[in-house]
Parts: sequence; structure tokens; C-alpha cells
Amino acid sequence: MNANLSQPQPGEREECARLLPPVERELPADRHRFHRERLMAVIQDDLRDRRSADAAPARTAKQLGPQLRRAILLPVAVCVLAGTIVAGVQVLSEQGGTDGPGSGVATGPVLTTRIGAANPAGAAQLLDRISLAAAEVSGPAVRKDQYIYIGVQSAHTYVRTDHGKSTVVSEQPHLRQTWNSPDGARGWLIEPGNTGPEGVTLAGKTENGGPRKPYLNAPAHDYLATLPTDPDVLLQKIYTETEGMGRTPDQEAFTTIGDLLRESHPPAALTAALYKAAAKIPGVLQVDEAVDAAGRHGIAVAHLDETSGQRTEWIFDKDSLVFLGERTVQVSGSSGEQGLIKPGTVVSTSAVLTRAVVDRIKETPAGSR
Repeated sequence: MNANLSQPQPGEREECARLLPPVERELPADRHRFHRERLMAVIQDDLRDRRSADAAPARTAKQLGPQLRRAILLPVAVCVLAGTIVAGVQVLSEQGGTDGPGSGVATGPVLTTRIGAANPAGAAQLLDRISLAAAEVSGPAVRKDQYIYIGVQSAHTYVRTDHGKSTVVSEQPHLRQTWNSPDGARGWLIEPGNTGPEGVTLAGKTENGGPRKPYLNAPAHDYLATLPTDPDVLLQKIYTETEGMGRTPDQEAFTTIGDLLRESHPPAALTAALYKAAAKIPGVLQVDEAVDAAGRHGIAVAHLDETSGQRTEWIFDKDSLVFLGERTVQVSGSSGEQGLIKPGTVVSTSAVLTRAVVDRIKETPAGSR
């Protein structure tokens, strides 16, 4: 049985709770993405070593080497890294923003929506049409010295506690900009609330000083070109590499594909395969009406997380079937601190505004917002 090293186990969570400083509220949905990317890179390296050790003859910790010895101590490391993330977010929030101290992005009224009707019977046919349309769009031609630029407008809803009183607030939509080299060795992020105006590097190094190898949850353009385009093989790879993550395997597979559609620029053949793979995930739905973070209306493919009552929706233009963005809507029950997030609340929303190839970090394509 493989150990789930991506998240602390129940006993480890209790230990973490004693070690970490108290926080007033959870991070808004998806606001921890940057910190998660950096943390997951370390965890995945240790996970690979741990699996290799399980398949090898028994050895002592001294014989396994420093990286694997760190994997054995991972429960403690997760607590320490989680504390670092909390501290990092606190430092960022203390920079303040237009919503006052402790905020990096202006907030306003809670984002709400009409909950679109869901049809489980129509999702596979819709995804087949979307896949055919995606296959006709050529992928980007990018040189080794260039960068994939992606501009995404996003906003999140969360519970904010001020002087002991908790209320639900939604961020004003803001632009998240990423630049990534084709091999994933160089990258940059600028996002209000997560970085300063100049942004931060996304480049990571191994303990030996070399570049980290891209993988499914932190892909690079060159890596995407190596993924299988047979939908069955691709979906099995997704299930295998995300084993133990998320609430359920199906929800995590749907989330992983959504991340690739929103945060990368896959080749046309892979994009088409991702849609065909998604059609094979149990519980996929068609939603008749959805709106992205830029206010564009479309049709959606969705998956319901029955534990939280939140439905993740991929939004497509009704005519061209181009991917517009993604949102998560509370459709049943309640969530968040004190159960304050009610049905009809838009928990997170995004809109892909620009995907392009540029020559330099911080260079934005002409006409981009």
C-alpha cells in the first residue's frame, strides 16, 4: 500500500495543529496555489524516492542517503513546511491592500450566481464535440529561449474574521500572470495578494542544485508534449500519479485536467485527449449556463464534490467551444468557517484572457489585458 505523502495523516494533522500558529480563517480557495506549487515539488521528489525504496531490498536509513532520510521524516517536514506557508502568507497579507490591513486584493459583495441545471447524460457528447474543436487548433511553436505567457483573471470567496466577527467576502477580479520556459527551468509569477508588484520566481532547484523535473501537477511545455494522447492511457496515468490526493480519485482527476487546461498551453493533440479522458470520469455533468470571471457566458462541463457540495465547472463558448475559464459554485449544503458559504455562492472563478509565446519574462503580448 502506498503511503500518501501529499497530505498529513489524521495523527499527523493533530501534531501539526499543536506545532503551527493559530490562524483566524482558512486561505481562500486557490489562493494558496503558488505556495502549493513550491511545497508539492518537494513532496513529489520525496514520494518518488520513498516508492523506489519500497521496491528495493531493505536498507537502513543511513544507507538510503540524505534525500530519502528526509522522506522518512516527512510528517514532521510537512508540519514545518506548512508553518512556512502560513508565515509566508502572513507576510504577504501584512503588506496591505485596498481593502485595508491584512488584505492583498480589494474585496466586495459576495459573488453569487444562479445554479445552472445539470444533465449527466449530455456531458460525454459535449466533451466529444469540444475535443474535435480543440484538435483543429494548432499548439504554440516556442523556442527554448522563449516563454509561455498565460494571463488569467480570477477571484475567490472566503470567510474573513475581523474582531471576532466572521463574514463572507469576495475578491475583486484580478490578473494572475505567469511566464514559463518550455523546459520549466525558468518561470515568473505576478499576482496581487500572492506576490509584490514585481512578482516572484517560479524556478526551483533540487538539493543538488539542478533543475526540478516537471511532472503532472507541475508540468512544463516540453513535458506536456511527452504525455500520451490515447485517452484511456492518459486517464490511467492521471489516476496513478494523483493517487491519495484530493477527496476522491475522480474529483482529483477532474481537478488535475482542469488545472492543465487553465494554467498551461498544451499541444492540440493532448488538449483533445484531455477532453476525451474527462468524458470517462464517473460523475461528469453538463451544465446549461455558466459565467466566467470576465463575465463571458457559456456552457459548462462539471463535476460535483459531494463532500463539500461544491461543483467545479469548466466553461466553454457555446458556439466555438473554446475554453473560457473555470469556476467553483456551492450548489448544496454549506462550507467554510461556521458554514457561512451557502448555495449559490461562487467560491472561485477564473477566465483565461491570454495565452501567447513571448521573448522575455514580464513581457506581455500586444493587446493583452
